[in-house]
Amino acid sequence: METAVARRPLPHILSNGGAQLARSRELARTAADSATDILHPLITIARGLRRLASAGRRRWAETPKDRRGALLFLVASVLLAVALAPYGPLLAVVTLMAAAAWQGRDRAPSAPAGPDTSQVQRLKSLYEALVPYFSAAEDPEPLYAHGGDWGKVFSAYEFDPTGRITHLEIGYPAYFTDGEPESRARIEHLLGAKSGRGREYHFAWDEEANQLTVRVLAPLPTDIAAQPFVTAPGETVLGFTDPTGVQRTLPLTRGGHGEERRDVPPVVWRTGIRSTEPHLLAAGQPGSGTSTLLRSIALQALHHGDVVIVDGGGTGEYACLTGRDGVLAVECGLTGALTSLEWAAHETERRLIAANRAHQAGGPPPEDTRRPLWLLLDRPSTFTHLAAADGREDPQSLLQVPLRHGRPANVTVVVAEQLDGLEGLSDPVRQHTRARVVLGPATAEQLRAVLGAPPHTTPLDQVPPGRGYARLGSGPVHRLQVPATPDPYDDATSEAEREAVLDLLPPRTTPADEEPERLRAGVAEAVRLDKVTAEKVAAGAEGPAKAPSEAVSAEAAVAEPTA
Repeated sequence: METAVARRPLPHILSNGGAQLARSRELARTAADSATDILHPLITIARGLRRLASAGRRRWAETPKDRRGALLFLVASVLLAVALAPYGPLLAVVTLMAAAAWQGRDRAPSAPAGPDTSQVQRLKSLYEALVPYFSAAEDPEPLYAHGGDWGKVFSAYEFDPTGRITHLEIGYPAYFTDGEPESRARIEHLLGAKSGRGREYHFAWDEEANQLTVRVLAPLPTDIAAQPFVTAPGETVLGFTDPTGVQRTLPLTRGGHGEERRDVPPVVWRTGIRSTEPHLLAAGQPGSGTSTLLRSIALQALHHGDVVIVDGGGTGEYACLTGRDGVLAVECGLTGALTSLEWAAHETERRLIAANRAHQAGGPPPEDTRRPLWLLLDRPSTFTHLAAADGREDPQSLLQVPLRHGRPANVTVVVAEQLDGLEGLSDPVRQHTRARVVLGPATAEQLRAVLGAPPHTTPLDQVPPGRGYARLGSGPVHRLQVPATPDPYDDATSEAEREAVLDLLPPRTTPADEEPERLRAGVAEAVRLDKVTAEKVAAGAEGPAKAPSEAVSAEAAVAEPTA
């Protein structure tokens, strides 16, 4: 039989310990405030005596040594006269206390008790503008009503010297649909318009507390030029962002001649075998800085890998990279683009086969498969139209193998396209480029379509080149400013920026006219390896069974488990 055990009530000190603790804290706070009020004159006099003593020490240190004897004689004479005068010591003490009280007073200017008339009017107009969005006819006690008290909903506010709002905390009713992006967008657009256009605002929605925090963001630095970044292999700096967005900084030089050094928070994109976002898509309006981003990535990639550049714009933006050490090709025509991308596809397959054979043999991958290969394509949709007009293969179809299997083969694809040409990108490009960048002016719908999520800031209509947003995979959306990496051969480039880019370029080792021949030789070698692999597969089907590592395709190299 089970015996029922009655629960003993908790002791009185445990049942209401929270209330007693709160009362104890309140009593302690009240006692501390009372003691501060009572001892305030003594605290002021003590502070004044300390300041007078510090002033005396400074005066003594500033006095030349040959005059200190006369100063001591003067002080001793004054003290003797005060001691011999009637009521002299008492008057001296009173005078000293009065001087200490005057010196110990709080010299900080008194802050205004509240907002001034113009600030109150701005808060009232903002409150009235929010009434249609934060009120309902069924609410018996609405927080927002025409002619209501704005002090109930604006718990904190700050203004800049011009009288515009820089920080605001807004409370809203619980029935507001703060979980719907459309409702949030309406409020953010209204607050940005009423608080002052031409600035970028950050909105933090606290759905649990029904609180919205609005703050003005400082402009991102635009005077950071291309320079060597302190990063590990496999890390690429896309640009720089707000200090609250990332928990890492890089030591950089700023200014036209690098006269200022400071730490700036970067947006770092990680590539390689363990990357979850091995490929990148950058979109923007003409002149927004997408070519600058590709040049910046190319200069960083050349430190540890090889680069193939396909320029669909045909404007010569990448002529400075032609023939450089590590640059395999810079193609501006359809034929050259097809040749380069065909070689890249065969090279990806070769790397997969070589790595798979090494894994099955129990050894490390070959050294040539571990060297990163970068495919940088600027406006590839242009070649799509040209190929369709000539009845040739679409160059984007050759990106399917590097996009699908590039991560284990250390092959990275970066595509830059204009916003109005995104529809011309193939499905593999859209599906496998999980790192996204949008530069230049863009609407909220365009940002959501490219990034997959709206930014927590208001986009601006006028932004400097290289300014935009970045999102790596399913992470947060960061504000982004790309380092200035202009074309050094452009006449509009400043001398400081031109020298910064030229200093980062590797030496020119291959003449420009030899690059197509080198790539054609590489394609022929890759095709020959494919034929050899096919012959081994056929021989294995007819004759005795051979090791699987001698007959493996690119798909099998990825799908087949390693020993």
